[in-house]
Amino acid sequence: MADYDLIIIGAGPAGMTAAVYGARASLSVLMLDRLAPGGKMIDTSEIQNYTGMGTVEGAELAVRMFRHTQELNVEFDYRTVLEVQDGGAEKTVVCEEEGRVYTAKSVILCTGTTPRLLGATGEERFTGNGISWCAVCDGAGCRDRDTVVIGGGNSAVEEAAYLAGFAKSVTVVVRSRLSADPIACDKLLGLDNVKLYAGHDVLEFCGGKKLEAVRLRSRETGEEFSVSCGQVFEYIGQIPATGGFSGLGVLNERGYIEVNGQMETKVPGIFGAGDCVTKNLRQVITACADGAIAAQSAARYVRNLN
Repeated sequence: MADYDLIIIGAGPAGMTAAVYGARASLSVLMLDRLAPGGKMIDTSEIQNYTGMGTVEGAELAVRMFRHTQELNVEFDYRTVLEVQDGGAEKTVVCEEEGRVYTAKSVILCTGTTPRLLGATGEERFTGNGISWCAVCDGAGCRDRDTVVIGGGNSAVEEAAYLAGFAKSVTVVVRSRLSADPIACDKLLGLDNVKLYAGHDVLEFCGGKKLEAVRLRSRETGEEFSVSCGQVFEYIGQIPATGGFSGLGVLNERGYIEVNGQMETKVPGIFGAGDCVTKNLRQVITACADGAIAAQSAARYVRNLN
């Protein structure tokens, strides 16, 4: 007999919403995550497009969502999931810690993504010592210092605006052009201490014991030059955190989980939700929608199984 009706792997907005809907459908639910609940929300200074919340700190929204799951008595455990095995009516979830194994009638995969790296010279050397992927975590060290943000999407633009509030200067570097929401771009470019280098490649991270500069090259003219800085934040895309699911045959060539409109994979009883699935828009609100749909589909699957 399976330990749970539903195991949710990942406690970001998709996973926590799935937990709420699963519990309300009278399923026994276990939610697993190797990190604190919240996913990328924890590292987001402000969320401004979650309907009904206005402007809210990401960590605050994460706490509210997790509190909701606990009000419904959803079990949560800090676990690193290594593998999910399909046994038909019973799925097996294998964890790293103490070799712990759980079984469930259904599983929702909500593991999100991890930051993509540039691959530029010096990147590995200065990772964690000048290069970061979280302005909320490491932004305090940028006070009154020159800072560089790499990327042109919503995350890059929003975090650059956040950093500009206390950094001496913020230089935004993007290979082509800013692709973030026009309102966010206008807000950023209207700040006096922000400079944009559009159409530039990052060639190298330079410095001795500490990061001192970033060397750039114009894609139009080929000119190379350096921008002084003490901290760099990279926001150049994400890679799906789905390595442990390769044996299920549910991933596409890019590593994302293939699902239909009901968040069903091609394996009965296994569902996907959030940033790790094939979709066009990856936002907190769409992750929540995915989680709700996946949990409803899982509840229907468990009822039919019973």
